[in-house]
Amino acid sequence: MARRARSYWEENLRLVGICLAVWFTVSFGFGILLRDLLDRVQIGGFRLGFWFAQQGSIYVFVALIFYYARRMAAIDRDHGVDED
Repeated sequence: MARRARSYWEENLRLVGICLAVWFTVSFGFGILLRDLLDRVQIGGFRLGFWFAQQGSIYVFVALIFYYARRMAAIDRDHGVDED
């Protein structure tokens, strides 16, 4: 039983780590660190660095929420701890 719990916890932490890395990269990396580089590209009349800082990071964050919920449901199902 302890081995299953450990495996479940490791998959959960891996998923959280991946989501946090993507979120950090998009919000801090694209919106702040790489803003000058991304500002060379325009989308709809707005510079890409500005877009990521203002809207893109929010869209990615919402997408990550849905991805996390779907992936976590699959992990729960695989380990027999789902709510169904």
